[in-house]
Amino acid sequence: MDELKIPEKFILSVKEAALYFGMGEKKIRRMAEDNEGDFALYNGNRYLVIRPLMEQYFTALAKKGGTQDAESNTGE
Repeated sequence: MDELKIPEKFILSVKEAALYFGMGEKKIRRMAEDNEGDFALYNGNRYLVIRPLMEQYFTALAKKGGTQDAESNTGE
């Protein structure tokens, strides 16, 4: 059976999400643990990322003109 490529998958592992979004696994895992954008699931002993919801989360952040880290560093 052919395996789906990462952009074709609906749900990604933390490792796949890190590759897809070009971020570190630690950051993705922290975001999933906090479930900042309601894009993560906890299944068994691991976090899974719902790719379209995480894409929407990042798009919303970009429209606001900032990131969560930038907001927290400014003291807001």
